[in-house]
Amino acid sequence: AVVTARGLSKRYGRYQAVAGVDFDIPRGQCFGFLGPNGAGKTTTLRMILGLTPSSGGTLTVFGLDIPAHAREVRAAIGIVPQADNLDPDFSIEENLQIYASYFGIPLRTVNRRIEHLLEFASLADRRGAKTETLSGGMKRRLTIARALINDPELVVLDEPTTGLDPQARHVIWGRLNELRDRGTTLILTTHYMEEAERLCDQLVIMDRGRILDCGAPRELIERHV
Repeated sequence: AVVTARGLSKRYGRYQAVAGVDFDIPRGQCFGFLGPNGAGKTTTLRMILGLTPSSGGTLTVFGLDIPAHAREVRAAIGIVPQADNLDPDFSIEENLQIYASYFGIPLRTVNRRIEHLLEFASLADRRGAKTETLSGGMKRRLTIARALINDPELVVLDEPTTGLDPQARHVIWGRLNELRDRGTTLILTTHYMEEAERLCDQLVIMDRGRILDCGAPRELIERHV
């Protein structure tokens, strides 16, 4: 497994955000966390990334303990946050260049990857455009492309299509399916059962910090719907 959690928990004072969850995320699959706001999905992702320390349990990513090896692990992960955090002062291409500089990637490699990622995101003809001129769907495609600049083994996506219109959502789904088909491991949180069914090989249903059930989307639908 790329990620393994046992008894993972997070408490903020008297509030239990994540209540002792267990899960294994297989390599090369799309693994989803499905649930309403406040279910503990984003908190779980933040613990996987080493951004939020756990209150209990154990967590490993690539076989390394988190948070002890969080910096090392993040270097091999792509992150698509819930809210777009693109720099409005720079163009599409400049956003990718600046983000690549954080990883110390050689310039020749960066330029080659940017060309590939602009094609992947269908943004090659807009490379010089400022991000504030982009539609919501274009911004999400750019954020996903930016997350791939370090050629990550694992990509973490926090509600990647929330707020998008149906057409833009389908385009994003197509791009994510391409990544999964290439063997990239994906972790995503979502509110949408349709999104989970389209993308996920396995998912867990969370509510109030607990995992209520887990399995393939079709299995869960047959059991509960």
